[in-house]
Amino acid sequence: MPPLISVDELKTSRAESAEFTARELRLSRLLMAYIASGLFFMLLPGTFLGVWNLLAISSHRSVETVSPAWIQAHGHAQVFGWIGSFILGIGYYSIPKLRRMKPFALWAPWTSLAMWSSGVTLRWVAGVYEWHWRVLLPFSAALEIAAFLIFLPIVSSHRRMTEQGASSRATLDEWILVVITGCIGWLSVLVINLMSTVFLAWRGTSPALPHGFDQRLLVLETWGFLVPFIWGFSAKWLPIFLGLRALHSRQLLWAVVLNSAGVVAALFGRLLISSILLLPAFAVAAHALRLFERSAQPPKIKGVHVSFPAFVRLAYLWAFVSSVLAIWASVTINSAGIWGASRHALTVGFVAMMVFSVGQRVLPAFSGMRVLFSTKLMFGALALLFVGCFLRVGSEVLAYQGFARGAWTWLPVSAITEMTAVTLFALNLAFTFGSKKDRAQLQYRDAA
Repeated sequence: MPPLISVDELKTSRAESAEFTARELRLSRLLMAYIASGLFFMLLPGTFLGVWNLLAISSHRSVETVSPAWIQAHGHAQVFGWIGSFILGIGYYSIPKLRRMKPFALWAPWTSLAMWSSGVTLRWVAGVYEWHWRVLLPFSAALEIAAFLIFLPIVSSHRRMTEQGASSRATLDEWILVVITGCIGWLSVLVINLMSTVFLAWRGTSPALPHGFDQRLLVLETWGFLVPFIWGFSAKWLPIFLGLRALHSRQLLWAVVLNSAGVVAALFGRLLISSILLLPAFAVAAHALRLFERSAQPPKIKGVHVSFPAFVRLAYLWAFVSSVLAIWASVTINSAGIWGASRHALTVGFVAMMVFSVGQRVLPAFSGMRVLFSTKLMFGALALLFVGCFLRVGSEVLAYQGFARGAWTWLPVSAITEMTAVTLFALNLAFTFGSKKDRAQLQYRDAA
């Protein structure tokens, strides 16, 4: 006969359960605030401005018709406002230390959100409207780096706690090492961004960075910051979600080494060497993840569209396309269209498609164990994103390089297609966050 539980023990257990539930609710609200901020930057300052830029380029059949400051403001909103906000929110949510804090002790992540969002917004205003840009540019960069410096010590303390708690293991998991590399790249981007905006405010004639410098910085933003983060989260989540075979850990770390060497080469202006290093880096990473091998177990697709594994693999194929295009651009004179196609294949084909795929798999669960509102909307967003990216990459190569003048008409079609895709993605998450349906209801329905 099991031992009886006293009334005091029962009350204590209920109080602890209620406190745990309240803490989870607070963290879910925090995560949803970061995701909502990221979706805002993705839709308005990011995608809308990008579509506007592309329509102007298409109508005049020249990239010179759009201000470089507008293009850079669009890119900054996408990389930092959208993806950066998502990473910050998931990072804060995943830290066990925050679950033991009292409500008022969550000031750090909320302050970080306010500073980060304000910094990205001011950067967009300075680039688009050029209103007091000599003040707003460095101020926005300072706000962004301050928000990141609030985030970094909390993540570092979580890492130290993990090391101390795992007495049987002397080293960190490989995926954490890869994410740490991404954090180093992120911090490097923010520091360089701050220094460059200070220089622009002092000596510049417009809020736009010089083209050559901006091209090198973009390699650091994408390959040095975004790519390692996605590799790290892929190593953590994809073996479970896709039923992949055991990770080749050493190969993944070698991929990071090759990738880092390629980023450093780009920063020194050696774009051909950089491109030659980045292609095998991605090949080694995909082999380490065993992404294109026969899966060990069936994928976990409950609550998402059945095409989820296929789009994850398509995203990695887009990264290969980006790498090949970068090598081609490096050996071609007047290769603006090829460079643009390479960046788009990476940022939209790889980064955005991974966010659309994995984000709609994990974010509902993180946000109070919710169920994705619509798997059909998920498929629609991913399919339209793929089509839009295909049209954009093809048209940039064909139109910008003068191979086919008719390809200029593809640009606005690709822009509207991708804008529709991101709108569907945002609506699906918004409806998911507003839904009362949770995973317990899904499991009950499946059992019935």
